[in-house]
Amino acid sequence: MFYVYVLNSVTSDKRFYIGSTKDLKARLESHNQSENKATKHHQWKLVYYEAYVTECAARKREQILKHHGKTKQALMIRIKASLGQ
Repeated sequence: MFYVYVLNSVTSDKRFYIGSTKDLKARLESHNQSENKATKHHQWKLVYYEAYVTECAARKREQILKHHGKTKQALMIRIKASLGQ
């Protein structure tokens, strides 16, 4: 399985990060160990993920979320509501 995921910063700024991976647990550890330039100054928690059978499908969904504002906005509204933000 391949995953598209959303991380939420546990620091006070409450940033979100969207990515894709084959191994969610290892990828979250990588983000929290400052191995990713885009996320290295924060600690993260996993708040959402979607599972896909193919890597191509997961990457396509990741790109849609990152580059199509209305799609990302709709997902973020759902995530923030579930987090009570």
